[in-house]
Amino acid sequence: MKPVPIDYDTVREMLRTATPDRVLRFIGKSHPADIALLFKGLQAAEIRQLFDILFSSRRAAKTLKELPPELLPDILALIDDEKVGRLIVRADPDDAVTFIDSLSDDRRERVMGLLDPERQAAVREIINYPEDTVGRLMTTEFMALSPNTTAQGAIDKIRERGELETFFYLYVVDDAGKLVGVVPIRNLVIAPPGRTLSDMMISDPVKANVFMDQEEAARLVAKYELLALPIVDEAGRLEGIITVDDVIDIINQESTEDMYKMVGLAEEDRVFTPVLRSVKMRLPWTMLNLLTATLAASVVSLFENTLHEIIALVTFMPVVAGVGGNGATQTATVIIRAIALGELEFSSAWKAVVKQVSVSICIALAAGAVIALAALIWKGNPYLGLVLASAMILNLGLMAGVAGAVIPLLLKSLKLDPALGSGIIVTGLTDAFGFLSFLGLATLFRQYLI
Repeated sequence: MKPVPIDYDTVREMLRTATPDRVLRFIGKSHPADIALLFKGLQAAEIRQLFDILFSSRRAAKTLKELPPELLPDILALIDDEKVGRLIVRADPDDAVTFIDSLSDDRRERVMGLLDPERQAAVREIINYPEDTVGRLMTTEFMALSPNTTAQGAIDKIRERGELETFFYLYVVDDAGKLVGVVPIRNLVIAPPGRTLSDMMISDPVKANVFMDQEEAARLVAKYELLALPIVDEAGRLEGIITVDDVIDIINQESTEDMYKMVGLAEEDRVFTPVLRSVKMRLPWTMLNLLTATLAASVVSLFENTLHEIIALVTFMPVVAGVGGNGATQTATVIIRAIALGELEFSSAWKAVVKQVSVSICIALAAGAVIALAALIWKGNPYLGLVLASAMILNLGLMAGVAGAVIPLLLKSLKLDPALGSGIIVTGLTDAFGFLSFLGLATLFRQYLI
């Protein structure tokens, strides 16, 4: 059943006038993701009040993990160290790491020191894995039993263990803790009571190393339609799992990251990020964009005499540059997606480049014909149409196709993220080359255009 939407204005009013119990009863049946939205519009004192209400009902951890990543550090900054420490103790291990990562550097160790030794060791084990690896995301809450355990014995163990956050598979490990098989829970339920796990398990299951990139692990889950993916260490010992909800988060994070990088934005730059922080993150890429725009402007300056003589050229300059930039961005997006999904390797890169250039040339021929006809009708000069069509083929067909395909591949070969500023780079190149080809051809055919 679809949850009833929260009346946020009512909740804010209740925080000012009602008792904590009334507020809790009002939001009690709401999903944590809906409750998390309340924090966006509250003042500091109201944030602390809502946190205390959720904390007392043991709902704070599940609610705060639903906060946008740019808001979580600001919310935790308003909560005292002791409560943050208790929040981390109550949270699932992977969520605990998210909370730790959201603390300032000087505060992180203070809060870690408040944890009991067992919990502190568990969190440190996960947090020591490199960022963007599955080891950093995995949860250590899973069920693992020996191969000779019977189906009934496994069911009894599950009942003893109690509720787990996510429970899709039973993992089978040997005496050394190495993963040897996986049993889907549905298979366990319908199996005869005396049947052993070794007889019903899926041997040599799909798994990921703790140092595997999170994006690659997400592709494994999608490819094999898994609900959870076991994570093992170098020796094959089961260390944790990532679940399908983790994969959804990874896909959202990676797609946002790629989309942002293509236009020169940092992933931390979100809609509610403080103004100064957003300015600091955007300014360097704006300067790069200014540099590429200056390059294009310098190309135009080479043809000032031609522009003075043939003022009609000014009308069509944005057309050649703009269409070329759009075509290059489309090509770059296709290539970046193929790289991200593992569909494109360097051994087949030349085929991808040829294909993208071929597509661009076909589109350029069609666009060139349309703009040539428009120039003929509008300006009554067939030679202007010929120059426009030729410039469109050179810029949209060749430069946009080549730059859009090659630049992401080049960045990948340099061990850089192929989405890193590709949009700005290819747009700058097509702007400059578009002006050069259009105004250069116009200069060559000047006598026919005057």
